[in-house]
Amino acid sequence: VKATFELGYGQLEPAQARAFRLLGLADGPDISLAAAAAVLDLPIEDTEDLLESLVDTSLLESAAPGRYRYHDLVRLYARACAERDEQPPSERDAAMSRLLDFYLATAAGVYAIERPGDRLVDHLEPTAYTGLTFGDRHPAQDWLYSEAISLLACVRQSSGTDMLRRAVDLLWASVDLAESGANSKEYEAIAGSARVASQKAGDPRTEARALTTLAYVHHIAGRFDLAAQESARAVELASSASDPVTGYWSSNIGGVVALYQNRHEDGEEQLTRAIEGFRSCEDRPGEASALCNLSRIHLATDRTASAIALAQQGTDMYDDMGHALKGANGRYALGLALAQSGQHLQAAERLQEALEVFRDSRQRLWEGMTLFRLAEVDLAARRPAQAAPNAEMALTVLRGIGGEWRRGNVLTVLGRALSGIGQNGRAQVCWRESLDIFEALGSPEADAVRLLLNPLAVA
Repeated sequence: VKATFELGYGQLEPAQARAFRLLGLADGPDISLAAAAAVLDLPIEDTEDLLESLVDTSLLESAAPGRYRYHDLVRLYARACAERDEQPPSERDAAMSRLLDFYLATAAGVYAIERPGDRLVDHLEPTAYTGLTFGDRHPAQDWLYSEAISLLACVRQSSGTDMLRRAVDLLWASVDLAESGANSKEYEAIAGSARVASQKAGDPRTEARALTTLAYVHHIAGRFDLAAQESARAVELASSASDPVTGYWSSNIGGVVALYQNRHEDGEEQLTRAIEGFRSCEDRPGEASALCNLSRIHLATDRTASAIALAQQGTDMYDDMGHALKGANGRYALGLALAQSGQHLQAAERLQEALEVFRDSRQRLWEGMTLFRLAEVDLAARRPAQAAPNAEMALTVLRGIGGEWRRGNVLTVLGRALSGIGQNGRAQVCWRESLDIFEALGSPEADAVRLLLNPLAVA
């Protein structure tokens, strides 16, 4: 087989041979035309001509328009050629650095389109190679999700090198992948590897950022103890590294986790710190996020009027900045507060508005949780026949994402809806499953489910 490859490689023109060698260095399963142009440091048109000529030789495959890949054995051979023939040898690292720059610059642009005014992009590592630009959030999102596997492979490949800082910043800029479901497990694994690499490198700033992404993933997956530990450690490291924005992010995450763990006083302290921090660096989206999260703490401590005011303030800030996705997060918080105040119609309207944006943005976690909250509103408004399908859809959407604690909560509500329409047998099945989940997690919600299963029991 090697002799066949040698024969084909030996017949390539110098520019073709260079492209063949360098493109084999990237770890992703395939590569887009624009990413390949970054690796080769060539214009798109010249890159396309080179790649199509390699396809004609059968050394490269074009699986879809504008995307290219090697057969596994050919990739190994291309890498061996790069090790042997690429001169100077530093060009191999330079090619991978350009690829990382391309992904980071483009992902930062996608992040900025989705979150106008967010200051995170101002604090990312600078790039020497430019990325793609988009005029609208939909093609930007399409790029992020279509490149997700190759982008995350680039982060993993760069984490053990002197490109670690940029790799972790790429992970942070592409944080939407953590919530999408399809890529969340790979995102989590790579965040963990990056954290270990930054520890070994003795780089507290980068470790704080890796921990922040990891805490975010764990909070999404319902692993709240881990999320609390990692966000607290990230705050400490960010402070020692004079990286305040990372500290504010981590305090915001830690405050949400404290809410889920019923540590309301601690959560309020962390979120107040985040609000003040974001305000001090004029990060209005960060401030709006923390305000909406603080609304949830007020709601949990029976301060319903101030919860509505905080959620409305955060949502108005998002709307002023033109934030579609984060505005939906604001409407989610506002819907919860309105529901608790008995304003069921307005609550359902806000949640329905949020649901449409989450679906459009491919945010499965938030889509599922909004369906769950709509089911809760339906139950509060004594509409169990509407609550049941919303809760069932929530279970379907949240399959494989969100963690067992959230699943237990949805099952509890589904059981209540089924009971309300006379399907008591199915309701009991839901409650038994949710009780198993909460008992395994040691969650206080288990007590309420036991009462549902045995309403005559003494609490």
